[in-house]
Amino acid sequence: MKEFAQKEADAAGLKLVALAGQFDGDNEGQVSAIENLVSQGAKGILITPNNSSGILAAIKQARDQGVVVIALDTATDPADAVDATFATDNRMAGELQGKWVKATLGDKAPKLAMLDGTPGGTVDTFRHEGFLTGMGLQENSPEIVGKENTNGDQNKAQAAMENLIARSRDINSLYTINEPAARGGYQALKDAGLADQVTIGSIDGSCAGVQAIKDGQIGATVMQFPGLMATNGVKAVAAYAKDGTKPSGFNDTGAQLITDKPVSGLDSKDSAWGLENCWG
Repeated sequence: MKEFAQKEADAAGLKLVALAGQFDGDNEGQVSAIENLVSQGAKGILITPNNSSGILAAIKQARDQGVVVIALDTATDPADAVDATFATDNRMAGELQGKWVKATLGDKAPKLAMLDGTPGGTVDTFRHEGFLTGMGLQENSPEIVGKENTNGDQNKAQAAMENLIARSRDINSLYTINEPAARGGYQALKDAGLADQVTIGSIDGSCAGVQAIKDGQIGATVMQFPGLMATNGVKAVAAYAKDGTKPSGFNDTGAQLITDKPVSGLDSKDSAWGLENCWG
């Protein structure tokens, strides 16, 4: 995102200031960043919220002072707390992952493990709920063996998967919030000698994630397009700075199922296409 945002900012003659929290979920770090940007006279702020509701007061303060605030990748809760959102339809992305896993299992009854992200994030919630919809399951369905939070971190996901395996060695399907979680889950399954029996789905479309598909570690991922989110966000800020035009609503930047094991009824691209169009 930063690379694409910088390129668009340079083309538009804008100054880009990029700030980040200390860790995934660092809400206070983002609050401080917003306050600093407002004090520096920023015309617009693009934010990927660490906490979709915890950041609301800082966003309101910025908007009250005439700053346009746009969410990238992760919606706020409520969504209209920002002027606009440029993101993947994460509920749909989760649903695509779920539909692919379900179709790949075929006649096998799901014995599902779930490696979730960070509580309080709309991305985490939407992907999780969308996946269950795609699988045709409910939150309390008996087919779900267990769920663990991973913060989208590979090492935490590996430890979480080890905990899930300790509960049941009959797992045959795995939901993952993102590709680092998928790779961590795969490593734990491989170490336990169970990798061949588990169908793994994910979401992101990073080059490392697509390579994991090519290598047979992840079965499928849903590619999102963060470069487009950042580019469109900067364009919107440029328009606001120029003539006061504000963006609005949810702007879907698209998603694409990537797999080398296509299933009937789901549009997909293979890992070769994915490696040509991946990010990171």
